[in-house]
Amino acid sequence: MSNMIITTTPGVDGRKISSYMGVVTGEAILGANIFKDLFAGIRDIVGGRSAAWEGELRRAREIAISEMAEQARAMGADAVVGVDLDYESMGAHGGMMMVSATGTAVKLG
Repeated sequence: MSNMIITTTPGVDGRKISSYMGVVTGEAILGANIFKDLFAGIRDIVGGRSAAWEGELRRAREIAISEMAEQARAMGADAVVGVDLDYESMGAHGGMMMVSATGTAVKLG
């Protein structure tokens, strides 16, 4: 993602969008292993943050954004604007999580 500008805003400050190239997406579905799930469950009972789940969530977000940026790069885009991140738990007892990143690939003038 070195030269790709990724932003949640509808444009890039100080830059003009010369063309809209289309919607780009990236998804990541990850499951925490049984020991992480066990300790996260205990943490939920006694309170506090679950470092295991936070780490998995961070990793899933990075994968989704990276896939989205790669799709935009393949289209010849300079940036992805209007990025939206969605999080969803899936599977039995919410044992898996999905992070999706969606935005609009644009060419900057």
